[in-house]
Amino acid sequence: MKQKGWIVFFLLFFSTSLFGQKSKKYIEGKVTEESNTDEEISLIGANVYWLHTTEGSSTDANGNFKLNRIEETSKLVISYIGYQSDTIDTQGKNFIHVHLIASLLDEVEVVYRQKSTEIDYIDPIKVEHIGEKELLKAACCNLSESFETTPSVDVSFTDAVTGTRQIQMLGLAGPYTQITRENMPDVRGLSAVYGLTYVPGTWVEGIQLNKGAGSVANGFESIAGQINVELRKPEDAEQLYLNAYANEGGRVEVNANFAHRFKENRWSTALLLHGKNNSVKWDRNKDGFLDNPLSNHFIGLNRWKYISSSGLRFQFGVKATYIDNIGGQIGFDPSRDALGNDKWGMNLNMQRLEGWAKVGKVYEQMPWKSLGFQISGATHKQDSYFGLNDYDASQNSFYANFLYQSILSNNNHKFKTGISLQYDDYKEMLNNAAFDRTEIVPGAYLEYTYSHLEKFSLVAGVRADYHNLFGAFVTPRLHLRYAITENTILRASGGRGQRTANILSENNALLASSRQIIIQGDDSDKPYGLKPEVAWNYGINLTQSFRLNYKEGTISADFYRTDFENQIVTDLDQSPQEVVFYNLQGKSYSNSFQAQLDYEIAEHFDIRLAYRWFDVRTTYHGNLMQKPLIAAHRSFLNLAYETHSNWKFDYTINWQGQKRIPFTESNPEEYQLKYYSPDFTVMNVQVSKMWKEKFEVYFGVENLLGFRQSNPILSSEQPFSPNFDSSLVWGPIFGRNTYVGVRYRLK
Repeated sequence: MKQKGWIVFFLLFFSTSLFGQKSKKYIEGKVTEESNTDEEISLIGANVYWLHTTEGSSTDANGNFKLNRIEETSKLVISYIGYQSDTIDTQGKNFIHVHLIASLLDEVEVVYRQKSTEIDYIDPIKVEHIGEKELLKAACCNLSESFETTPSVDVSFTDAVTGTRQIQMLGLAGPYTQITRENMPDVRGLSAVYGLTYVPGTWVEGIQLNKGAGSVANGFESIAGQINVELRKPEDAEQLYLNAYANEGGRVEVNANFAHRFKENRWSTALLLHGKNNSVKWDRNKDGFLDNPLSNHFIGLNRWKYISSSGLRFQFGVKATYIDNIGGQIGFDPSRDALGNDKWGMNLNMQRLEGWAKVGKVYEQMPWKSLGFQISGATHKQDSYFGLNDYDASQNSFYANFLYQSILSNNNHKFKTGISLQYDDYKEMLNNAAFDRTEIVPGAYLEYTYSHLEKFSLVAGVRADYHNLFGAFVTPRLHLRYAITENTILRASGGRGQRTANILSENNALLASSRQIIIQGDDSDKPYGLKPEVAWNYGINLTQSFRLNYKEGTISADFYRTDFENQIVTDLDQSPQEVVFYNLQGKSYSNSFQAQLDYEIAEHFDIRLAYRWFDVRTTYHGNLMQKPLIAAHRSFLNLAYETHSNWKFDYTINWQGQKRIPFTESNPEEYQLKYYSPDFTVMNVQVSKMWKEKFEVYFGVENLLGFRQSNPILSSEQPFSPNFDSSLVWGPIFGRNTYVGVRYRLK
């Protein structure tokens, strides 16, 4: 009897244990690599999901996972890149130990034609990756000319005298777009407009562009979007890259890039040089003013980089810039006619010196973990005059950023955190008025990224900063991504941006006029007595890839809205003889819609078609009005064809609708302009031929139809009169422009 009792007790205990196992609501396990040694190698970030579902998780830093059971199936799929997947039946099991076998594949040749512009389908933030192939579709002499075939960015002239190009995103001026160089602040402050010419096109390896709110790790200043420029890396660049360019306007440029890798490839260095000269005087519209300024540009950059076998990364560099532009009336002599002694003239001289360093550590055994430290400094000096307006300015800046990133439990949960410091000292002198200030902004940020089986992901970030003049403020930002299907990606974003408006340097074009500058600020120590600009940006975009006739294509559409809490209004409508700056009193917003098609019509024959609509309005002196000199409707077409013998043909059409022109009705009748400009079309073409991937010749025509704005300068015959104004530019000035160039590469 005692023996039977023990048997009954054992059966009851065993059945209870089985019942307990079956009643558990989750399954636990560990994923390791199958090895012939006794060493157990955990696989971190392996995908673990229920068969034929999207329910799953990833393994943590120790290769462990825990997953809730579902009713549909008991079979669990375990996969990892580079290993053979496995399927386990978990029925009656509470814990499983899975050993994955490394894949042993025969040699496979993967053929992929890289597109000139690509969009990452995995990144929660929609980023356009613009490669060198895209940049070479046009002359691309500097960064301001690098977006001729990119419909997301508009390029226009600021005025009819200085020859300065500015960019626009989402219908907002260039300073609202944060421009960085390899994720460090670059074009900002006094260089917010002119700084685009400080980056020669031959130096650029690639550009990343995203609209709307960006990452909080890059700062708080982004409102319309972010443009990050990647320069040529010394460890990957050609040993020698030469480029020479000349156009019929008299512009001549020479670029020389040198790169060297030392023994064992630990150290590498690059020297990038740029020179530009324009000494030919053109006046095609016969208004007595130069169509393009006479100029001398010299820019040089030297960078060094070190990569150790232990994961340590270190680099540093210096860059020097010298710009000298002379414009105005044909007979103007700067040594004789400065500040309006006889002829109206403009002289713009800028000298800039920059230095930066980066130190980073990557852990090879823990690739998700890294830390880095960035510092940069710049000193900028501008001496300039525009007719009777004398403007001198200087800026000394310092930036530091410490960053650490890792994961929480597994690769589904990543975070990035750090602290930063931005220091700017400005000294500006406009005629007899001084505008000096020092801005110090320390801050801290945290950004969390969640991803789930490539189906859903989000990036949520927040940063807190303290401005010595404006006080403390918080910058939240959120990005969401959802894969409706494998080929259909929906994204949404929202966030806050804040910046200090440099109203004088950002509006130098208005100094090339007889307008009186009026600043309606208070008597505080805030910059110009004005508040900071604060805006919220919200956006949604849909990307659909498809295959038609065995050719790949992409359709994308996006809508963004920017609402300003405060904006420094540049009011040109109160009087043609005045420009008034004041804090926003009312509404100011920008609505932007863009639809785009990219498709390979035939082998190596690509088409890009886009349409954009802008509704940009600001309250001017109590009236909500359309912002001037911005077209509500724009369309774009680019055709690119490449032969097997390395001939390349590019053709671009850019149509812009009518633009509102600021108020001029109180001028004498001969100096009154229509309320709206006409619409116009600009065509660009380029043909290039390469031999043996070393030598290339290119030839092109900008503005093929030769369209020009007929009267870009009001009262050009009397430039010292109250009606003189060269800032009301809505179209091309020079007309047709033919160019030719050569490139040589030694790898």
